[in-house]
Amino acid sequence: MHRRRRPLVLAVCAGVTVAALAASMTSAFAATIFTDTFSDGDASGWSKSGGAWAVDGAGVFQQSNAGSELARQFAGDTGWTDYAVQARVRPGSFGSSSALVGLAARSTSSTRMYRLALLGSGRAELQAVNGSSVTAIGSAPLGVTTGTWYTLRVEVNGSTIRGFVNGAQIASGSSSLAGAGRIGLVTAYASGGFDDVVVDSSGGGTPTTPPATSTPPPATSSPTAPPPSGWPTPTSSQKVDATIPVSGTFDGGLRRYYGIGDGGQSESQDPMFELAAGATLRNVIIGAPAGDGVHCEGDCTLVNVWWEDVGEDAATFRGGTTYTVDGGGARSASDKVFQHNGSGTVHIRNFQVENAGKLYRACGNCSTSYQRHVVIDNVVVRDTDTIAGINTNWGDTARFSRITIVGDPDRETSICVKYKGVPKGSEPTKIGAGADGVNCLYSPSDITYR
Repeated sequence: MHRRRRPLVLAVCAGVTVAALAASMTSAFAATIFTDTFSDGDASGWSKSGGAWAVDGAGVFQQSNAGSELARQFAGDTGWTDYAVQARVRPGSFGSSSALVGLAARSTSSTRMYRLALLGSGRAELQAVNGSSVTAIGSAPLGVTTGTWYTLRVEVNGSTIRGFVNGAQIASGSSSLAGAGRIGLVTAYASGGFDDVVVDSSGGGTPTTPPATSTPPPATSSPTAPPPSGWPTPTSSQKVDATIPVSGTFDGGLRRYYGIGDGGQSESQDPMFELAAGATLRNVIIGAPAGDGVHCEGDCTLVNVWWEDVGEDAATFRGGTTYTVDGGGARSASDKVFQHNGSGTVHIRNFQVENAGKLYRACGNCSTSYQRHVVIDNVVVRDTDTIAGINTNWGDTARFSRITIVGDPDRETSICVKYKGVPKGSEPTKIGAGADGVNCLYSPSDITYR
C-alpha cells in the first residue's frame, strides 16, 4: 500500500498551505487552516531560530544538531488564538534526561510559548515556557524512545491548554501566559524529525484517533441504473496542463481530459480535477496520463466518469462524509481505483472495474485514522485482485450487493480483505478476508460469477 504523503489542498499549490485567516480563530467547528507535509522537499513559510534544519529525501523536516541549546522553526500567524496544532514527531537523539523534542502553540517569541515536549527521561510534558522559566502544566510517563514516531497535539482554547500523545490526553490545565501566537517545532540538546503538521480551528475538539465504538454500517442504496456494458467513445480530447478546480457541477460532455503527471504510480502527483465540497463531476473521460485522478475535498458526486488508464489513483476522497460514484468505470489500476482518506461513507454503484489491484481501499496508514464505510452495489469486476480493503480494528465496514465477477473460474478475486490499520509511517498488515457479518457484509447470493 502506498503511503499518502501530500499536503491537504486548500489552494492548488505545494509545500506550506495557509488559508487567509483573520486574527481570531474562534469558529464553532473545526476547519483546517494550515498543513505542511514537507513533500515538496523544502520548508518555505517556516522561520528558523537555531539548529541545523533540512528536509530529507523522505520528506521529513529534520533538526540534526543535537548540541543546539534551542533549535526552533515557527510558522503561522501571531494573531492565532484558539486552535489545535498536531504533528508527527520522531526523536533522533537526546543529550540528557532533560533534552527534548516537541511541538509548540501560541508562540509569541522564540522563548515564550506553550510546548508539548518528549523528554530524554522518557516522559511527555506539557509546559508553559517564558524565557528560562518553564512551568509544567502536566506530564505522563511514556517510555519515549528514539527512532519512534509520536503524534503530538496541543489544543489551546481560552486559558485551557491540553496536550495529547498518540491520541491520549497526557495533560490539561489553565494558563494565561499567552493568548495568541504561532506554531513551532522545537528541540533542545536533541535531534529529531517532524512531519504532517496540521492546524485546525477546533481549539478544544477531540483528538483525531480511531473511534472506540462501531457505528451501524450504512444500508445499500437503491440502484439507479444498470451497470454500463461498454466503454464510451470520447466526443473530443483536451490536454490539461494544470489541475482543473470544480465547484458546483462540471459536465464534460464525454470529452477526454489527459496530460497531468507521468502516468505511473509515483507519489504526490497533482490531480486532474479537484472538487470543492458539494461539487459534482459528470460525463468525463480521464485519459493517460491522469496524475492522481480526482480529489474530493469534501462531499462529492461522480456521475458517469471513466478512467481509461488509472495513474496513481482514480479518485481520492479526502474531506467530507458522503461520496457517491454512480456509473462509469476504471481500468489499468496496478494498485487501487478509489482511495478513502477522509471519514464517512463511499457509495459505488453501477460501475465497472477492469485490470485493477483493488477497487476500493480505506487508508490504513494515514496521519488521521477514521472509521470508514463503503457500499458497493451493481458493479461488474474483471481481472481485479480485491474489490474492497478495510481496517477492521478501526470499525470499517464494506457492504456488497449485486456484484458480478467475470472470467474468474477459480474464484481468485477477493471480495473483502481485512487489514489492521496502523499509524502513518508503518505498513498495514492483512489479517483476514471474507464475509463475517460484522465488517465484511455480503452473502453468496450477492456475488455472481460469469
